[in-house]
Amino acid sequence: MTSATLPIPVSRPAINPWFVAVAVIVPTFMEVLDTTIANVALRYIAGGLSTAVTDSEWVITSYLAANAIILPISGWLAAHLGRRNYFLLSIAVFTLASALCGMAASLGQIILFRVIQGLAGGGLQPSSQGVLLDSFPAEKQGQAQTLFGLAALLAPIAGPTLGGWLVVNYDWRWIF
Repeated sequence: MTSATLPIPVSRPAINPWFVAVAVIVPTFMEVLDTTIANVALRYIAGGLSTAVTDSEWVITSYLAANAIILPISGWLAAHLGRRNYFLLSIAVFTLASALCGMAASLGQIILFRVIQGLAGGGLQPSSQGVLLDSFPAEKQGQAQTLFGLAALLAPIAGPTLGGWLVVNYDWRWIF
C-alpha cells in the first residue's frame, strides 16, 4: 500500500458525540430563551426596581445590542482562544451574568449585567455550532445540526410562556 491510499485518520472525541450535542444545545437553548423570556416581565422588573416601565425596556435592548455587537468578532475570538475554550468561557460568563441579573438592586445594575450576558450569549451560538461540527463525523453532522436548529427554534417560543409563569408564580428575578 502506498501512502496515497492510506486513509487519513480523523481525530474524534473519545466521548459520545450525542453527549456533546446535549452539552452544546442546552446552553444555546438558554441563550436564545433569554432573548424573549424577559419581555413579559418588564412590568414586574420596573415595579421591583421602582422605575418606569419604559425605562425597563433597556433590559431587552441592552441584551440584544450586546448580542449583536459580539457576533461579528466571535469567529476571531474562537480562533484565538480556541473554539472549545471560547464556548466554555461564554457559558461561564453567561451563567454568572444571569445570576447577577437576578440579584440586581437597580435598573443600572441589571442593564450592565444584561450587556455582559448578551456579550457572552452572542458567543455561544457560533462557537457551539463549531463544537458540534467538530464532535460528529460528516455523515451525522446533519442530524446534529437539525437537533441544534430545533432547540434554537423552540427557545424563543418557550420564553414568553415560561417567563410569564415564573413572574406570576414566583418572582421576576427567577427568569434569569
